[in-house]
Amino acid sequence: MDSCIAAVLALERHGAGNVAALHAKYGQRTQQREYRAFKEIAEFYGIVRQLVVQLDHFRAIGGSALTDKNIAVPEDKLGAAGPHGSTIPVTYVPFRNAHFLSVAVSWAEAIGAQAVYIGAVAEDSSGYPDCRPEYYRAFQELVRAGTRPETKIEIVTPVITMKKSEIIRRGMELGAPLHLTWSCYQSEDAACGACDSCLLRLRAFAEAGVPDPIPYRRTVAAQR
Repeated sequence: MDSCIAAVLALERHGAGNVAALHAKYGQRTQQREYRAFKEIAEFYGIVRQLVVQLDHFRAIGGSALTDKNIAVPEDKLGAAGPHGSTIPVTYVPFRNAHFLSVAVSWAEAIGAQAVYIGAVAEDSSGYPDCRPEYYRAFQELVRAGTRPETKIEIVTPVITMKKSEIIRRGMELGAPLHLTWSCYQSEDAACGACDSCLLRLRAFAEAGVPDPIPYRRTVAAQR
């Protein structure tokens, strides 16, 4: 959902003919469902230039409930601590967004793009360290140091300080296809309604005062 609204904001600023869409399959539990969402959203907006990459090493690395089926996805525990007393949830994929950004910047430099948009959210999320504003400020410096001198690529995080309910409201104002988005960490037919991502999404729609258009197995109000 956050990535969808980030893409819509990019489209609003640059136009569909100037936007390219990148999707990463990284061995996550809902890999095929997320890919379907990517294709349907890109088709909805007529984004022709697309790149899909397979980052299989995340499954080999493990360490996350999203990529290691031996680690259970927590249910009904919004904001639950990770292993060994860590404040970071077990659904965190170690340093994942750096891999996404590296692919995106490589592609952007190759095709002459001037911005990379990513739907990271810091204020109203699971608290992943690679979703913080300082992370993207640091990565911006890495881009400047690691690309050709004439390359000018801006890392854009348009929803990073927004509450998820604000993201929903903004998406509705822009006519975003929220019904095509997918957030669940573990189900591909109907969203589970119990994982962190589902709970955050359900709470956001409730705060926005609108029904969530995707199917759920159950919908229990999310509480911290």
